[in-house]
Amino acid sequence: MQRIRLRYTKRGRLRFTSHRDFQRAFERALRRAEVPMAYSAGFTPHPKVSYANAAATGTGSEAEYLEIALTEARDPDKLRELLDESLPTGLDIVDAVEARTSGLADRLTASVWELRLEGVAPEDARRAVDLFNAAETVEVQRLAKNGMRTFDARGAVAGLEALETGLVTGVAAGGETPAVARAESGVETHSPQPAASVGSTGAAGAAPLAGPTAQPCAILRLVVRHVTPAVRPDDVLSGLRAVADLAPPVPAGVTRLAQGLFDEETGTVTDPLAPDREAAVALSMATPTAAASQAPA
Repeated sequence: MQRIRLRYTKRGRLRFTSHRDFQRAFERALRRAEVPMAYSAGFTPHPKVSYANAAATGTGSEAEYLEIALTEARDPDKLRELLDESLPTGLDIVDAVEARTSGLADRLTASVWELRLEGVAPEDARRAVDLFNAAETVEVQRLAKNGMRTFDARGAVAGLEALETGLVTGVAAGGETPAVARAESGVETHSPQPAASVGSTGAAGAAPLAGPTAQPCAILRLVVRHVTPAVRPDDVLSGLRAVADLAPPVPAGVTRLAQGLFDEETGTVTDPLAPDREAAVALSMATPTAAASQAPA
């Protein structure tokens, strides 16, 4: 079997799709694109699709990953185009590589998040971030299956900063971050591959501005490790409320910018598909050499 790894997005209103909704849409896209999928054995065969660390319903994302198994070899780029055309706008397949290494899920050890706080002054956000970073532990509560659970939201946070922003000059339809605000955040906006540090924001695919406003807006950039229990962006917002009484008047707009292997030395999140690309390049360079060595003199 050939294994293909894909990166996809959840943008605009499609951020409200659940993981189950995406699964159904993706399986329909596989059938429309006539992808030669491998199926599991048993009484109820299903396509061999492996999902890794999907974002919660209601959060946008530029870096969701999955892996599919095929019975026939396909060009990853052509396959990406076919699947992207078969999915609704907002659920976009933006990258594809052939799996040449193992352990994709093991390389998803951290995420970079953008938290857009409408109605919060940047100076208030900076004060709250400073208090949060100075704390050794920040206990928050979350309702779990077994009742209310208390845990530390500070230990998993590898980085939290308030970006330089001011008044909102426009609000993107559907609650997406305007391209201007994304550019001010200092986050690279190229596609299809995430940046080595914090990833792509997908600003090119953002919704158009709905009109000018004059309310303050703060944007936070959060780097959080994937630990147990998982610390989510809303847990960090609860921590900011606990240490600094920071409570946005409207729900925060949350977007995952990147996820991958966390580099402890640089504090960055690396592209999890990079090892597969590097292995493909190494193989392409080694193949002509091997052929030349086997050629008759």
